[in-house]
Amino acid sequence: MNSLPEPRPLAEREPVAADRFTTDIFDHYEPIVLRGQAAQWPAVAAAREGHEAIARYIAGFDTGRPVEVMVGAPTIEGRFFYRDDMRGFNFKREPASVTTLLRELVRLAADPAAPALYAGAAAAGQHLPGWIEANAIGLPLAGATPRVWIGNATHVSTHFDISPNLACVVAGERRFLLFPPDQIANLYIGPIDVTMAGQPSSMVDPYAPDLDRFPRFAEAMRHARVAVLRPGDAIFMPALWWHNIRAFGPLNVLVNYWWDSDPRASPLGVLAHALLAIRDLPPGERAAWRGWFDHYIFGDAAPAAVDHLPEHARGVLGPATPARDDRLRTFLKNTLPG
Repeated sequence: MNSLPEPRPLAEREPVAADRFTTDIFDHYEPIVLRGQAAQWPAVAAAREGHEAIARYIAGFDTGRPVEVMVGAPTIEGRFFYRDDMRGFNFKREPASVTTLLRELVRLAADPAAPALYAGAAAAGQHLPGWIEANAIGLPLAGATPRVWIGNATHVSTHFDISPNLACVVAGERRFLLFPPDQIANLYIGPIDVTMAGQPSSMVDPYAPDLDRFPRFAEAMRHARVAVLRPGDAIFMPALWWHNIRAFGPLNVLVNYWWDSDPRASPLGVLAHALLAIRDLPPGERAAWRGWFDHYIFGDAAPAAVDHLPEHARGVLGPATPARDDRLRTFLKNTLPG
């Protein structure tokens, strides 16, 4: 990265109170580090005592229900990714209990050639009952389920989340490298239907970028932001902000919260439908449909596009209500081919 622009430090602040979270953090649609937001958690206190202490603490909640563990050979150096031929991934997935994973991480703690191990998105209520009450976040996150991520030194490729994300570091250290949503063209996105963990990822390794193959990535780095989080720190990442995460140390634990501000439909599903219905039309027709999307969806005047119609005649173009949504779903079913 020496030949690339250095990323700017992410904005940060002290912990935010519950009654200020929406107005001070969420509404701004900007990522921010919340230093010490989870510093009072018992889990963070256990992590400060060392690897074995945090492993014992987490195992005390474990039901034994298996989680999916990503396992990579030492040669991948912790970076879970596609194989060179793009016909699969450079890791495998194996089921194991949280306790089994923790024991293996503690056993491998001093091994410089340890395999990369990572279990992600384990719902605390299912796998670690009692965690939510013992380590409460105390913020208005619309009923989000805390999810626990446990591993060693790993590197998660640049991706985005459909939902807003609050992530809290419990043990170890993590480096977050973020890019604004409008950098999509400069990040060289991989397949949207064959992914490592659900969301499309950038094909560029930001720590060893091939600028001959991905020259526009240099522009993405001009917009990049970075932060290093330690136990007790949290980061808020708005939906669709790209983020690359590196975890350091032999035992790293993170808890995150995704919540949906409007969960009625998946925008990525809409994109897939547009790929089927619009992208391959003749240029003239495609341009015409762009006009429709600008008029009803993206244009500055879109909210007023149906003001000329009486409210009872606006149909599926009317304001969002349960009745409108039901009518819209029926309309969608009738427009799908076959």
